[in-house]
This record gives sequence, structure tokens and C-alpha cells, in this order.
Amino acid sequence: MTIKYGCHGSTWELDYDKETDYLEAIMDTVKNTGFKGLDIQISLLGKFKESPERLKGELQKRGLELAALTIPFSWENEQETDEEIELSKKYIGYLKHFPNALMNVAPRVGKNRDYLVTRQQNIIKCANNLAKRVSDEGIVCSFHPSSPPTSYFRTESDYEVLFDGLNSTYIGYTPDAGHIAMGGMDVVKTIQKYMPLIKHVHFKDASAIGKWKKMGTGEVDFPAIVKELMKANYKGWIMVEEETEESTADPAKELMDIRKYVSQYLLPSF
Repeated sequence: MTIKYGCHGSTWELDYDKETDYLEAIMDTVKNTGFKGLDIQISLLGKFKESPERLKGELQKRGLELAALTIPFSWENEQETDEEIELSKKYIGYLKHFPNALMNVAPRVGKNRDYLVTRQQNIIKCANNLAKRVSDEGIVCSFHPSSPPTSYFRTESDYEVLFDGLNSTYIGYTPDAGHIAMGGMDVVKTIQKYMPLIKHVHFKDASAIGKWKKMGTGEVDFPAIVKELMKANYKGWIMVEEETEESTADPAKELMDIRKYVSQYLLPSF
């Protein structure tokens, strides 16, 4: 397997709690823009939420793969809540229908960064416990940090705490190029530093002044990232996404533009 490119659901919906039911239209757009797979937050599953085999059939009809399910967790306590455990069990079972898909876990953004050390340690403990269960079922689990101002893992020092605490036997890292940049870090150097942990990759662009940008118009050096991934023999997915006003208004057009950028600048991996 070489690097494959797919799309993440945040191009369509940024709110991970907004339940929608237009995944078939999303799949059509992904197919029509030439991408090969999907990483979707569970709130986008719609009619497929209880029907993994039906989703598999719809993906196969379009020549697509499920690369990952993205699942948000609050993890506000030292141990997972019963509800969080039940949620994880449901989607462990769901992912068993897709042997090559992974579980991409995303800690929710808090209201502030008060009691930061305690909050970080709670998230790390819960993520490790979840990842052990996921791994025991033969599924890859990967952690996706984000960059809003009140995120618990957004800066270089936050990342050092995170990766010092995560048990890499069971859980990997999903670097998001845009979030790394928004956290004030050098994207290429960060990916180089944590390369052995990388299981999954997200690409979106950002400016030096902290605004989301159309891919190729911001400050993220995507060709350099792909070069480093290929040097490290990375064979997973790169999921493209965009969080601009233009992508919100017309996701299909923006994804076609992203496809052109990928084809022109990130070959031969596309």
C-alpha cells in the first residue's frame, strides 16, 4: 500500500455533535473529485449509524474505502464514564466490518484551560484505556489533537506531555497539519519528531496569522510533509479537508480544487 488520499467530513460539517443524514451525497462528491476514501465523524453516519454493512455496500458501489471513523470524547474524569465506554464498544463493533479502517479519537475542546495538568492527565489515562480495548479487538487507534485556544493539547509543550503519556503500544498519532500550524509549531519538524507514532494524517492549510486557508495558499509546506512521510515509508492515508467560508458554501468545488493541488504538487503519491 502506498499513500492514499481521501476526505475528512469536517469539510462538510465542523460541529461533531450535529447529526446529519446526507452521507450518500458526501460519498458521491468524494468519488467525483477522484479521492479514494473517507474519514467521517460519527455524527455524519445518518441512516448508516446502525447499518455498517449497508455503508460498506454504498462505499463499494463508488469504489471508496472507509479510512477511519472520527469519534469525539470528553474524558472529563480520571476514568471513562459508562456512556463513553458504551460509545466505544458500539464503534469497535462497527469498525470490525471495515478491517482496514482505524478509530480516530478526538478529545473535545473545553471552555478554558483551567486545571490544565489534571485535564491533560485525565484525557491521557482515558485514551490509553480506550486504545487498549480497541487494540485487543485488532483495530488501530490514533489520537487527533486540535488547536482552538481552549484545546488541552495545542502547543509544543502540550504535545510533549501528550506523547510522553500516551502508550504507543496501543495508540498512535494523527497529525493535522493545519492544527499544528495553528498551535504555533513548525509542521514539518513536528511530523519528523513524532513520525514513529503516526498512523493517520490530516491535511488542511492555515496562514501565519492564524486563519484557515484554501490548500496551497497558506503557510503549510505539504510537499515537504509528503516527502518526509515517504522517506519514513508511511503507507497510510492522508485525509484532506478545508475549514474556509468557501468550503462551507461549496464543498464539492473546493475539493475539486484540492484534488488539482494534490495532483500537481504531491505526486507521485496521488
